[in-house]
Amino acid sequence: MTDPHRPYRQLARNNRLANRRLAAAIAALQPGEWEAPRTSFFPSLRATLNHIHLVDRFYIDALHGGTLGVSVFANREPFADPSALAAAQDALDATALAFVTAAPDLDRPVHIHRATHIQTETVADTLMHLLLHSQHHRGQVHAMLAGTSVRPPQLDEFFMADDARFRTADLAALGWTEADLG
Repeated sequence: MTDPHRPYRQLARNNRLANRRLAAAIAALQPGEWEAPRTSFFPSLRATLNHIHLVDRFYIDALHGGTLGVSVFANREPFADPSALAAAQDALDATALAFVTAAPDLDRPVHIHRATHIQTETVADTLMHLLLHSQHHRGQVHAMLAGTSVRPPQLDEFFMADDARFRTADLAALGWTEADLG
């Protein structure tokens, strides 16, 4: 029987790995490049990566039954320092991965506290939205990095067996093996 949690585990692991690769690229930026105005949905690398973090926090809180809701967005850029943001994002990514690894009831309702109402979705739909939202904005960060002194990192060498050679160091840094990816 197919494991219904497998795609969520894979996406959560890919999420963590991709965010770590972006964090390493951001750490190598020249002074001023992190906060410099850029053309994208959000006006800078700093604003975009803070947005990813806040939205992840919003949905992860809801998945755990929390009621933080839109108060998460009170400060749109809580991290001015990229290394502090990277550490906070990695902790959120680990929390998301732990959540999916625990094989939650994918049909369980999740109550998402919006400004004007409580939205009810399933765990499955909330997880998929969370993970795809991050992926969407990571693509924007990737494009913005092309206009900096740092080469954008590879973000899509994760699922295919033939790409294993490109992720060996990343997996080792995370304490993962190829067997963990399935």
